[in-house]
Amino acid sequence: MSLHTFGWSVLALALLAGCSQKDDGKTVVRIGSVAPLTGAQTHIGKDNENGARLALDEINATGLTLGGKPVRLELIAEDDGAEPKTATLVAQKLVDAGVAGVIGHLNSGTSIPASKLYNAAGIPQISPSATAVKYTAQGYQTAFRVMANDAQQGAALGQFAVKTLKAQKIALIDDRSAYGQGLADEVEKAVRAAGGTVIDRQYTTDKATDFSAILTAIKGKGADLIVFAGMDPQGGPMAKQIKSLGLKAQLLGADGIQNGNFIKLAGADAEGAIASSPGLPLDKMPGGPTFKQRFNAQYGEIQVYAPYAYDAMQVFVAAMKRADSADPKKILAELTKTDHTGVTGQIRFDAKGDTVGGAVTLYQVKNGTWAPLATVQ
Repeated sequence: MSLHTFGWSVLALALLAGCSQKDDGKTVVRIGSVAPLTGAQTHIGKDNENGARLALDEINATGLTLGGKPVRLELIAEDDGAEPKTATLVAQKLVDAGVAGVIGHLNSGTSIPASKLYNAAGIPQISPSATAVKYTAQGYQTAFRVMANDAQQGAALGQFAVKTLKAQKIALIDDRSAYGQGLADEVEKAVRAAGGTVIDRQYTTDKATDFSAILTAIKGKGADLIVFAGMDPQGGPMAKQIKSLGLKAQLLGADGIQNGNFIKLAGADAEGAIASSPGLPLDKMPGGPTFKQRFNAQYGEIQVYAPYAYDAMQVFVAAMKRADSADPKKILAELTKTDHTGVTGQIRFDAKGDTVGGAVTLYQVKNGTWAPLATVQ
């Protein structure tokens, strides 16, 4: 190959960053989506993917041009199984595929290690659901999220436990994931700041289903409130075992259990459980009711994060439009200027990539469904 030919090849590759060859006269721009699509968290993983896909399909339907040329967006959905090691393999795969950006990952424990690879490649990453403080505290200019973080959620839970529930003896359980451990730390900090007492802190894993030993220990200390920082595959069985062991303690969780699958797994023992979730209730979100209709028609019931995945995709493509380019560097420059009216509310990013503001809502299971209790702004 001559130097002249080689030079044109390099230029062509640079121009096609984030794109593939033309399809039916349109340049294809690839955007990654990563969540657990197999395993115990498949239901919320598909929820994220479907939220992002709905946004992408709607954008494609209305038409998109970059640099005066027609473009078609393509979603590259990958499965990280909620496993940190798999997340890095998937992230490298997306980097090698030349995606323009990534919507994901779902879990904090996968978003954090993957963010290092995206940062090294200069690829924007917008998580719809990773709430761990560490995710955006690493100094990476490529990491963003569209929901409140665990400092905000932990503060709301801790205050609610002490001031509203008037709990006297609080026990904490976390699943040792980046999400669970980080959230439990924030709750413990907030409980103590509010004048509450943490009498025990126990640990499990995100694979466990038998919690009899740790719950028996908590029962022996007379806890009147159990705060669980983890996901619904553990939260559901835990709720059942709390009742079967005769504990009188109230169960308080967070967004990891605030979904329909928790109620399905816990059955009648879900009744009365309380959990927080970042954001407003769906029917109070600015675009919530109409989003629900469109999503339900295409994919069925919303689990929890789909509206945020939808907004993450819309925010990303809006930045792409302002950049008039699929070049990740140009998109990044526009993401920092985001001021987007989304389904979930107004989205702006601070210097770390966190969403500015961000509400947290408390819910309780009443008659087999999650009913809003209060929203903390």
